[in-house]
Amino acid sequence: MSWGFLRDLLSGVNEYSTGIGRIWVAVVFIFRLLVYVAAAENIWKYEHDEFECNIKQPGCENVCFDHFFPVSHIRLWALQLIMVSTPSLLVVFHVAYRENREKHHNQKLYKSPGEIDGGLLCTYLISLILKTGFEIVFLVLFYKLYNGFKVPRLVKCDIRPCPNTVDCYISKPTEKMIFICFLVATSCLCIVLNLSELSYLIFKYSIKCYLKRYIKKHQ
Repeated sequence: MSWGFLRDLLSGVNEYSTGIGRIWVAVVFIFRLLVYVAAAENIWKYEHDEFECNIKQPGCENVCFDHFFPVSHIRLWALQLIMVSTPSLLVVFHVAYRENREKHHNQKLYKSPGEIDGGLLCTYLISLILKTGFEIVFLVLFYKLYNGFKVPRLVKCDIRPCPNTVDCYISKPTEKMIFICFLVATSCLCIVLNLSELSYLIFKYSIKCYLKRYIKKHQ
C-alpha cells in the first residue's frame, strides 16, 4: 500500500492548522506513519506463519490464531491511521469551497480563505472532535479485541478441532510489545494534542466574541 496520499493530505492540512495542530501533524507523520511503514509493518508481516502450536492437528493452528488475533494488529493500525487523518479533509474541502466561491463571484469575500473563523472554525472544531473520537474508539477496540495491550509468549487453546488444550507460541512477543506500547502512547499523545487544540480554539474565540460585545456596548 502506498501512503503517499496520506502524506499529501497531512501536508495540505498543515497549512491551515494552529501551532498545536502542526505538532499533531508532525507526531502522526514522524512517530506513527513512518514508524508503521519502516518497522511495525515488517514485525507483523509473517505473524500467521510464525504462530506455532505444539500439535499438528489440521485446522487447529488456524482456529487458535483466529481466536487470539481476530483482526491483524497491522491492518487495524492502518485503518486507524486512515480514519484519524481523513477528518482533516473537511477543512481542506471547506477552504476549497471558499476559494471557488470567491472565483464564482469574482470578488474578495474573505480576508483569507484559509483563516480559521466563522464557518471554517466550526468545520475545524468538528474535525478535531472526530479525530479524538476515532482515536478513543480504536484504543478501546484494541483493548477489547486483544484483552489488553500485552503480548503473551504462550497462549492455551482448546477450540475445536483441537483434540485437547494445546500450547501456542507467539513469535517475537517482546519486540511486538515494545511497538504496541509506543503506538498506544503516540495515540494518547494525539488525543491530548487534539483536546488541547480544541480547548485553545474555543477559549480564543470566546474571548474574541466577548471583546467584540464589550467594545460595541461601550461605543
